[in-house]
Amino acid sequence: MKHPDSWRIKAILTGSAGNMVEWYDWYIYSTFSLYFAPVFFPKGNYTAQLLNTAAIFAVGFLMRPIGGWMFGRIADKQGRKTAMTLSVMLMSLGSVLIAITPSYEAIGVAAPVLLTLARLLQGLSVGGEYGTSATYLSEVATPDFRGFYSSFQYVTLIGGQLLALGVQLILQKMFLTPEQLHSWGWRIPFWIGALLAFSVLYLRRNMKESAAFEQEKTNKKEKGSLKVLFQEHPKAVLTVVGLTMGGTLAFYTYTTYMQKFLVNTVKMSIESATTLTFFLMLIYACLQPLIGWLSDKIGRKPILISFGVLGTLLTVPILTAISKADSSWTAFWLILAALVIVSGYTAINAVVKAELFPAEIRALGVGFPYALTVALFGGTAEPIALFFKQQGHESGYYWYVTICIFISLLVYITARDTKKHSLLDKD
Repeated sequence: MKHPDSWRIKAILTGSAGNMVEWYDWYIYSTFSLYFAPVFFPKGNYTAQLLNTAAIFAVGFLMRPIGGWMFGRIADKQGRKTAMTLSVMLMSLGSVLIAITPSYEAIGVAAPVLLTLARLLQGLSVGGEYGTSATYLSEVATPDFRGFYSSFQYVTLIGGQLLALGVQLILQKMFLTPEQLHSWGWRIPFWIGALLAFSVLYLRRNMKESAAFEQEKTNKKEKGSLKVLFQEHPKAVLTVVGLTMGGTLAFYTYTTYMQKFLVNTVKMSIESATTLTFFLMLIYACLQPLIGWLSDKIGRKPILISFGVLGTLLTVPILTAISKADSSWTAFWLILAALVIVSGYTAINAVVKAELFPAEIRALGVGFPYALTVALFGGTAEPIALFFKQQGHESGYYWYVTICIFISLLVYITARDTKKHSLLDKD
């Protein structure tokens, strides 16, 4: 006989596994751009080539609000399961396109054009994935453990980056030379991503729909409508934007950009930076359920405020110290301290957003304003950081991150604690 909650555990594992594969496909672009940057652009300054690939990374983020709207609407009207299945199909298509695109030397300007197209497809997909998976995980969780269960969205999001780094480490240390990785080996992880995405299709086609959506089927209220979202829930939308702004910028600074920062500024080798980042991400992933569980005990607001205060006070000192680190261990402990702070946002941001909206508009309400904010602040983190460096004022970026976190802190202070005022309780 199955445990009565076995379906819930299976649902969370299924949603999380698909989320991990989607984010693996998203992150391998950033992880392997250190190798393929010269392949898609004319020969020249390495920082300039990285800036070009980072710009395309940012362009992919521009599609995320469209994905948040499109898949959020599908999730609210046709089901979380349907939206999550479609999004992973689109991600696999983008990975295949990157894997087969020839070099700049072979097809000229068509190479970066095709690379951009692939990232647009992946941006559309991942923009839809966040809102639907955050909504699904929050809805299938029990009230007393919503923070804990929903934290697995970022466990698997970080897990996707870990998987990308793990593939990179295996290729670096066991199978390929640096020359082979720069020449053609960087294509392998994109093929792996496409195959993993296809395997997730089976899991998601057989997952159980959330009870909250099933109950809303007979509700005659308009579902998944931007008009309803902005007319009836403007404060909740602005709250999502405000609480995301500093958190997403800090997250992308210490995760996707940090590997380039270690190579380009601290002057570590690519291999050393990859190894360091891998173990940091492993610890970071383990922190998420702990912080999520803590939010179930003491509330969401104290944890968000802790992130805001510490992020405002310590971002400049930490990034300055990392830039001057004289050993890998010094860099490791400094980045780990930053990731502990950022966990105050990442572990609970999904459930906080889900608790702000009613079921008929929840996936759209969570996904669209979040994706818009991430496009503006998370997606531009790398190109802005590299621009400051190129202009000879790298520390200006540290202050930019600090200001954004402070603005989010003001939102954390003024907003209600969603654990005590959760609309999930009304489902």
